[in-house]
Amino acid sequence: TTDGATRVLPEPFFVIATQNPNYQIGTFPLPESQLDRFLMRIELGYPPAEAEQALLGGVERRQLLSTLPPVMEPAQLNMLQTEVDDITCSPALLTYILKIVQHTRLNPRYREGLSPRAGLALRNAAKAWALLEGRQMVVPEDVQAVLPSVVCHRLQANDEVSNGNTDVAQELLESVPIP
Repeated sequence: TTDGATRVLPEPFFVIATQNPNYQIGTFPLPESQLDRFLMRIELGYPPAEAEQALLGGVERRQLLSTLPPVMEPAQLNMLQTEVDDITCSPALLTYILKIVQHTRLNPRYREGLSPRAGLALRNAAKAWALLEGRQMVVPEDVQAVLPSVVCHRLQANDEVSNGNTDVAQELLESVPIP
């Protein structure tokens, strides 16, 4: 909704955004409330030398977009999203997710703890991971697999020695026992 007018978005709809490093001129960090709305943060890094060589010597990448075949139809993606909804989480698994969230709220290492939205995102991403792994039920390993991408952009360590996502995710995984 903008200026009081609601615009219906197509189904499925999602946003992919890029973020420049904070040290670049004109780049400002998003407020925590906006970061919390992104399901995941995925860092790609630099491509291997062979891929970068092909990139430099090849066709402009934007021109290639029109030649890409669709991987699936929108209806198929909607069906997969429905299947994710049907993946179950045991009460013990939900307690595990809650303990991870609460650990961040009680630990003075973090400026702010994870929000309820972050807990829901962790659960939903773990359900999607379980589906991709061919299971109808989430196991703790599913939560652990998606945890870095789901929670680390939402957490800021108070100390200056933190190594970003790696340290935050590792600390959570080591501090919160699996039920």
